[in-house]
Amino acid sequence: MKTILIDEPFQIAVTDTEKPEAKEGEALLKVLYGGICGADVASYTGNQPFTTYPRIPGHEFSAQIISIPENDRGLKAGDIVTANPYFNCGHCYSCRRGFVNCCTDNRTMGVQRDGAFREYISMPVERIYDGKGLSAKELALVEPFTISYHALHRAPVKEGDNVLVVGAGPIGLFALIAAKAQGAKVYVADILQGRLEKALHFGADGVINSKENNIVEEAMRITDGNGFDVCVEACGQSVTFLACIDCAAFAANIILIGNGKKETTFLHSILLKKELNVFGSRNSYPKDFAAVIDLIASGRVNVLDMVSDIYPIDRADEAFKALANNDGSLAKVLIEIGKEE
Repeated sequence: MKTILIDEPFQIAVTDTEKPEAKEGEALLKVLYGGICGADVASYTGNQPFTTYPRIPGHEFSAQIISIPENDRGLKAGDIVTANPYFNCGHCYSCRRGFVNCCTDNRTMGVQRDGAFREYISMPVERIYDGKGLSAKELALVEPFTISYHALHRAPVKEGDNVLVVGAGPIGLFALIAAKAQGAKVYVADILQGRLEKALHFGADGVINSKENNIVEEAMRITDGNGFDVCVEACGQSVTFLACIDCAAFAANIILIGNGKKETTFLHSILLKKELNVFGSRNSYPKDFAAVIDLIASGRVNVLDMVSDIYPIDRADEAFKALANNDGSLAKVLIEIGKEE
């Protein structure tokens, strides 16, 4: 079968590998579409500290069930599905308390273990989710949506809350969608006007071009000097985290989704003075997958508008190069790995 393999940083190719056999409790899946995540790009460029090589990337995907044992989930051969790619150990302190997304030995597909960018994979049945009639392209977007959905449920977001999302990449845009689904008024900040236009397309109540305007001054103008009830940091940059602190109202919530790679220095007394609640967010829960699938199936949001381009599997190297050199104009890029039977 065809398999996308990163041999070492910047060395990616489509190679032939053996088709897997499903073990007890597993289904055999034919992969249809895969979404390239920032973590995959980091593996490609050598900036992902948890990746070892060679590595098959990919943890955002849709698939068709080829074979599956009898199960109580209603899944059968022929179904179009997606799956939870975060493999938790089941026995660490986090897992024992139900925080499986925070497993201390988490092994995400495409990072700590081989991923889904190949024509066939085997998957434990309990990790597979019924697509509920969604298209294979839509289902390939479920996992990144769950990241933002989970984050927006870390802190209570109420109807009418003023929410600021800093960063309008795919995760930031999904955070916008999740906040709007909870009835919030949502504003989005970014330095790229093209991304802000995308935010408006997805229902943002307003945008801030933080390259041309002072983000804190704009935040205070929008909120009549009060600050935002919830600030979502979706960039992973020191400057944007600090901006969230300054843009937050007293007794507000700050949610961190962006994965920072640099240290941030600030006077922590500001957190006390404003009595801010700061929430980190990692991965997502199984229930988030079900909720996101239901939300998309409800027709309240068209996630396909998130897709900037689709490449066939034989041009996977072009797709990775495009995202590695993304000027901000690309949102989600999919790879067509197989076709439905």
